[in-house]
Amino acid sequence: MLRISIVSTSITLKQINKLAIPALIAGVSEPILSLTDAAIIGNMEANATTSLAAVGIVTTFLSMLIWVLGQTRSAISSIISQYLGAGNIEAVKNLPGQAIFVITTLSLLIIAVTYPLASHIFKLYNADGAILNYSVDYYRIRVFGFPFTLFTIAVFGTFRGLQNTYFPMLIAISGASANIIFDVILVYGIEGFIPAMHIEGAAYASVFAQLIMALLSAYYLLKKTDIPLIVKFPFNPEMKRFTLMILNLFVRTIALNIALYFGTSFATKYGGSYIAAYTIAINLWFLGAFLIDGYASAGNILSGKLLGAKDYKSLIALSNKLIKYGIIVGLIIGTIGAVIYYPLGRLFSNDQAVLSKFYEIFWIILAMQPLCALAFIFDGVFKGLGEMKYLRNVLLFSTLVVFIPIIFLTDQLDYKLYGIFIAFTFWMVARGLPLIIKFRKTFIPLAQNT
Repeated sequence: MLRISIVSTSITLKQINKLAIPALIAGVSEPILSLTDAAIIGNMEANATTSLAAVGIVTTFLSMLIWVLGQTRSAISSIISQYLGAGNIEAVKNLPGQAIFVITTLSLLIIAVTYPLASHIFKLYNADGAILNYSVDYYRIRVFGFPFTLFTIAVFGTFRGLQNTYFPMLIAISGASANIIFDVILVYGIEGFIPAMHIEGAAYASVFAQLIMALLSAYYLLKKTDIPLIVKFPFNPEMKRFTLMILNLFVRTIALNIALYFGTSFATKYGGSYIAAYTIAINLWFLGAFLIDGYASAGNILSGKLLGAKDYKSLIALSNKLIKYGIIVGLIIGTIGAVIYYPLGRLFSNDQAVLSKFYEIFWIILAMQPLCALAFIFDGVFKGLGEMKYLRNVLLFSTLVVFIPIIFLTDQLDYKLYGIFIAFTFWMVARGLPLIIKFRKTFIPLAQNT
């Protein structure tokens, strides 16, 4: 069994990396599912660009659903880590099972509503003709992996609260590996055995991989901890705080996805090659975000425990180290991207019109990586602190007051993809800076008085 006990609150690089590196590896599993689809579909012999555009549109919508309901990971992690720091973990042992029950039930309702409305949903993204048809076909298969994904995310949140990112890493590696294998087999087929299923094969591959991850998540949680999955009522007293966290994160995630919606919608409006190039670029941006998420996860996990222990000096020390490590990681990601700039594009498409548009704007994504790192890391810290209301307000401001005016202005100036990613850059600045200022104003005085 995984020992559920309080560990030393002193923060070292070794302790941060012990949590961050497995979380980093686990974090890339989600974008790898989409990137694998994009790479394999983008290199098909027939209808590659149209299929790639459809994957981009569906991925954006599915990411919205996953991020909205997947906030259970942060809420569960925050509550469990705070109780761990306070030495009272027994009081919340039944919370994860109850949260998983609620969130998976909601996912089934969402499938029931969105499945028949898929065509109408993707028309809102300016999809039409073949792109719309492919989007609907892809979504109506891949959406069935949605409950498995939410189940896995909730279990990952439980492990994070227990200060463990190792088992989520094993689960994520297994899922990503399975997805790659199934993608190759089902998209291209095996002559004489399995027919090539093209974009539908990629959707099935994702569903199978998500199922594998859910089964492994259940296995490790039951075998390695004493957290039960059987739902027992009445609800845990912390269910109310959990629900409020989810509601605040729900509004926050809606604001986040409004930005992603406008980015995808404008790119689709500009034409097939633009949305295909945007699909490659935004998925690589997601990959960078999930790479940085390792340190954001460490901030999430450790800040909750330190707050529960009222160890404010260590909390300040943690934030200082995370700022430094975040900038370093962001610079490393940007540098690696610059070195493999052109081969990276060719990995996802052989359409010269698509590649040309991708190469024109990919440098913006690389340049913004250090800014993204700071924003994502402090986002994780505030989730660990349970400050979901403040996170909500920051996202509403950065989306409604910063991002939307800029993207409409750059559209009027006909900047096309340049304008979209300029808007995303200012969006990230507006997300990260208020969090850093708020954190230091709140906790530096508390650290000085203890």
